[in-house]
Amino acid sequence: MELNIKDTFNKELPADPNKNNTRRKVFDACYSFVTPRVPSNPKLIHVADEVAEMLDLERDTHSEEFLNVFSGKTVYPKTKPFAMCYGGHQFGHWAGQLGDGRAINLAEVKSNGQYWALQLKGAGETPYSRTADGLAVLRSSIREHLCSEAMHYLGVPTTRSLSLMLTGDEVLRDMMYDGNQEYEKGAVVCRVSPSFVRFGNFQILAARKDHKNLKNLADYTIRNFYKDIQTEGKEKYIEFFQNVVNNSLEMVIHWQRVGFVHGVMNTDNMSILGLTIDYGPYGWLEGYDPNWTPNTTDSRNHRYAYGNQPGITLWNLVQLANALFPLIEETKPLEDILESYQQNFDQKYVEMMSQKLGLTQINADVEKLIEDLEENLQLTETDMTIFFRELPRVQKKNTVQEAFQKVHKAFYKPIELAGAPAAAWGKWFSAYLSLLQLEEDKDETRKFKMYDVNPKFVLRNYMAQLAIDAANKRDYSVIEELYEVLKHPYNEQPEYEKWYAKRPEWARHKVGCSMLSCSS
Repeated sequence: MELNIKDTFNKELPADPNKNNTRRKVFDACYSFVTPRVPSNPKLIHVADEVAEMLDLERDTHSEEFLNVFSGKTVYPKTKPFAMCYGGHQFGHWAGQLGDGRAINLAEVKSNGQYWALQLKGAGETPYSRTADGLAVLRSSIREHLCSEAMHYLGVPTTRSLSLMLTGDEVLRDMMYDGNQEYEKGAVVCRVSPSFVRFGNFQILAARKDHKNLKNLADYTIRNFYKDIQTEGKEKYIEFFQNVVNNSLEMVIHWQRVGFVHGVMNTDNMSILGLTIDYGPYGWLEGYDPNWTPNTTDSRNHRYAYGNQPGITLWNLVQLANALFPLIEETKPLEDILESYQQNFDQKYVEMMSQKLGLTQINADVEKLIEDLEENLQLTETDMTIFFRELPRVQKKNTVQEAFQKVHKAFYKPIELAGAPAAAWGKWFSAYLSLLQLEEDKDETRKFKMYDVNPKFVLRNYMAQLAIDAANKRDYSVIEELYEVLKHPYNEQPEYEKWYAKRPEWARHKVGCSMLSCSS
């Protein structure tokens, strides 16, 4: 196995001079060198073949060296693994230093003309582990591995996952934070991204008034990941912030498009590249509910609920603006960029929803149609993914009743559609059919355009839980099957029709299928 090592972060930025792997506050540094914990009996469960190919490793995935390096058993020659130092706001409150508590960056590589950072999650404690052990368990690792790849194939900006391995060790976890600790199978995932730098990397330096390293980090990030920025002085950092805002906006628009709920939008979980990062208690909407969050920790306040994600993205960007202020020393350019976010989001959201509805002409009638749809989807429990996937079957010649029947598969309890809900849907489909008459595309052309933005398959929590349950019995076939299904989420794939279904009733309140904790 040969990796083309091209490290930048641990060469261009200052390191923690303390080489001891002890929990501590780390100052005047962007990272600490740390060696992954050696697993007792690593076993490869799954490799994302296209990620392996992207890294030019497809011929090595079954080698002993691949197993050893990507489980943490051995350190690849001439590399210096490290954990990043960062801070962040957690559920709206400044938490101070956080850092890579269970993530260890192995190296950066160049492959096929692109640069990638390789990071193990669950490979042991670091100086930033606080009171935790730095390990991860199989259930959360399966979810992260599958979701990283599912999001990529959905067209959502995301980090990737190369491999999923068992460590052979048992890990003690209190899954629901209710005092019931149990031993679970330990696992480690190799995450892949151009960079794992987060908003929190900048926040910790600004909070400590370490403006020298704040500038170093901003210059490093621009130099390596925002190469189109050619301005100098404060204009460089203003342009940098604008780019981060644009990328973050694009990311959250995609989340809303596919019904994804991140669950833990703390600022330390916000990528500076606008990538979805840190897959913990995430989920996809089953019934359309803007107030739904998959996170047990957020069950009371719903701060990170589906409908709040665009606003929380803006809130997090305000915190990043505060962190970058020492490099700019003017509030107006930052405020102007932040104010434009909401206007741009509103415009892009309507454009996105119009695409989902198969409408090319955007006007006040379309905006009203979207608003009414969002209300109607909540009249009775309605599966978002199935509704939008079935909607393309509506034809211009359909009557209102015929059009309504096309989407009945999406309703959990069709009996609840009698009376006022039926009238509201009738009114909506009447308006929708009228707008379709104005479209130039033929029904068949419009249908396939709508299929391109409305996925048939997403990684519903009950699907992930079935893979976890099987894996706990040493059956990894469900992981492989879901991986193959989710590679082509917009295709019909009739051989996998069983995965195109509403959440089964047994999963409604089952742990892992409805609510999840941050426990890993």
